Amino acid sequence: MRKHNNFNQTLRIAKIELNTMFYSPVAWLLLLVFAVQVGYSFVDVLGGILDSKDLGRGAWSVSQQVFGTSMSSIMPGIQRYIYLYIPLLTMGLMSREYASGSIKLLYSSPVKNSSIILGKFLSMVVYGGVLIGIIALFSVFTHIFTPHFDYKIVVVGLLGLYLLILAYSAIGIFFSSLTKYQVVAAIGTLAVLAFLNNVGDMGRGSDLMRDITYWLDLSGKSRSFLSGIFSSQDFFYFIIVITLFLSLSIFKLNTEKSVMSMKVKVLKYCAIVAVCLACGYITTFPKLKYYYDATYTQSNTLCKESQDIMRNIKDKLTITTYVNLFDEQFFWFHPHNKNYDKERLEKYIRFKPDTELKYVYYYAPCENKTLEANYPDMTWDQRAKELCTVHNVKLEDFLNKEEIDAIVDLAPEKYRCLRIVEDQHGHKEVMRMFNDNQKLPTEEEMSMVFNKLVAKSPMVAFAKGYGARALDNYGARGYYLVGYDKWFRHSLYNMGFDVRTLDLDNAADYEGTDVLVITDINEPLSETALANIYSYIDRGGDLYILSNYKRGKYLAPVVNRLGVKYYDGLVVQENQYISPTFVPVDFTQAAIESSPIYKSVAEWGYRVLMPTALAIDCSGVKNFEVKSLLETSDKAWVEYGTTDFVDGEFVCDESAGEKTGVYSTFVTLSRQINGKDQRIAISGDADFIANEELSTAHSGIDASNYTMVKGPFRWFSGDKFPIVVDRVSAVDGDINLPVGFSMWLKIIFLGIFPLSLMITGIVLIARRQGK
Repeated sequence: MRKHNNFNQTLRIAKIELNTMFYSPVAWLLLLVFAVQVGYSFVDVLGGILDSKDLGRGAWSVSQQVFGTSMSSIMPGIQRYIYLYIPLLTMGLMSREYASGSIKLLYSSPVKNSSIILGKFLSMVVYGGVLIGIIALFSVFTHIFTPHFDYKIVVVGLLGLYLLILAYSAIGIFFSSLTKYQVVAAIGTLAVLAFLNNVGDMGRGSDLMRDITYWLDLSGKSRSFLSGIFSSQDFFYFIIVITLFLSLSIFKLNTEKSVMSMKVKVLKYCAIVAVCLACGYITTFPKLKYYYDATYTQSNTLCKESQDIMRNIKDKLTITTYVNLFDEQFFWFHPHNKNYDKERLEKYIRFKPDTELKYVYYYAPCENKTLEANYPDMTWDQRAKELCTVHNVKLEDFLNKEEIDAIVDLAPEKYRCLRIVEDQHGHKEVMRMFNDNQKLPTEEEMSMVFNKLVAKSPMVAFAKGYGARALDNYGARGYYLVGYDKWFRHSLYNMGFDVRTLDLDNAADYEGTDVLVITDINEPLSETALANIYSYIDRGGDLYILSNYKRGKYLAPVVNRLGVKYYDGLVVQENQYISPTFVPVDFTQAAIESSPIYKSVAEWGYRVLMPTALAIDCSGVKNFEVKSLLETSDKAWVEYGTTDFVDGEFVCDESAGEKTGVYSTFVTLSRQINGKDQRIAISGDADFIANEELSTAHSGIDASNYTMVKGPFRWFSGDKFPIVVDRVSAVDGDINLPVGFSMWLKIIFLGIFPLSLMITGIVLIARRQGK
């Protein structure tokens, strides 16, 4: 009965506060300003999507672009400025009671202090709900006109904003309970909220202070909600913050009604804070965390293949990030950014909560031309001191070269920033940064590193001699990028394979080889080499053969034995962008159906560019399942007459046996032999995965040649390496609004809607004054 009375008292106080709030101009003015701000952002974003649609460009996801965390979305902006509204609403909740003296009546009445504070807070719960309702109206409008609208991400994002508003409100009520002056309460609340809104950028020089400010970063905790993921840690963080400040407010009223010494007050205040901090600490335990990814594409969660890898790892893992002060990528792992760097590993820790993260900072000479240019004629120790000043870090927090060498051998990695993943048995794998614009490893590369802890890396052996492409050749025709470059994202090393060279004439060299690669030889193979290759094939070994124009004859003995023939001429096709000898070939339906790697690049409109390709004839193949993966358009032909590829004229001469049509340039053969699956890939070109083509973009042609490294070798590994991050695509890429509707958006959301709010407020206030 007493609890029921307390609840009724709370509701009665909340009703009184709501009447006071909505019969005052301030609340309505704030609603009006808020509606205009949100409406302006909404019209800007949605209008941009409509304008793009009018120009023939679609949206990748309307839900994400309007209500997600993208730069154009309306939600991050609301998150940044919502704290400016709260002090104007909460400043009078308790200060008004003090100033008018009505607080004494409340003290003398049978109303509990908790009912007073909770009633005040409940009024803010309702007002906060109205603010969220305004945003919800915009989402409902978008939902009506967007097929397959991803409403779940909007619901989770609104929950994050609502919790943020309630946390700000609880803080505002506490400061309002401290003084009878509303202006002082407003300024105090605004100052604290501004501090909490920007505290994440403070105190990064110390590990302890960085962790404290990271935990205090209120707006940052709502960021995960806006991205569409519900995290129990962040949810309970807001609940704890709300409980903390409401408890402090209730205790403040208790001190007014009872006499206690300052020491007792301080101890009780500290006890409340300590209990809440303890609860917050408990919620950070990885094993107690719960996640729900509300996005349709599950973009906040590891793909199924990555999840399976993490579940297969039974040992406890340690991920140590080694950060070199001299490396160009130092800023990614700057001590000030350590907590944000840990967020990059959060997806993996979610599925492997016993993972330990460590950071080791050091300085050692490494390749950095910018550093040498900016600090010439200086020793490395002097450069270290200069950089510490620039980066606002302490030199004593960094190990020198001798100290880091005593811990770990980073010389093979050229002392670049990296992570080393280690299990309890001492098995270590390296997670690298890359020499491209993206720099950081994606889920694909990261999952590959974890996969190497539980799956054996296939051994890929590249044939040497006979003019074959060399792995240590940095030139245009070399295979350094695909074979030996540790910092090329699409190299075999970074796909999970082990790589070595192989002497075709040495039978013992074939032992332990999972995939034999023979690239573009330009000399006849010896009888011994042929015998070894034939024996390897007969045993069921996997083989990747790449040849080039005028060199197919040297590999003819091998491919002919499989029933395959290379055409003698060069495949050409008229092209407005580059030479006709550079032939863009398309992924066939067989390729698309055989691997998600081919499917994804084909859906994006990418092709493969082959500079000097041979056509392949598989009509004589027996006992193998044949698939043609790459084919030309029907405008290509095999050129026999023209040999001048620079100034020569390419015309299809039917009298010379030339005929336009579709030609295969890449085929696969597979069969069951000796109780295992044998896989053989044959390419009519070797230049297409050489250094030059993997590092060159050609104007007018969207080429994805590295796909022909990833695709075939994943096939060779039985779909174990590399990892494929296969996600469903967003399905809300269109909006059913007519051309030119952008103007109507402005009229509705910047005119009619705010005007209706203003009229409603004026009518209610006028009726109140009339009574």
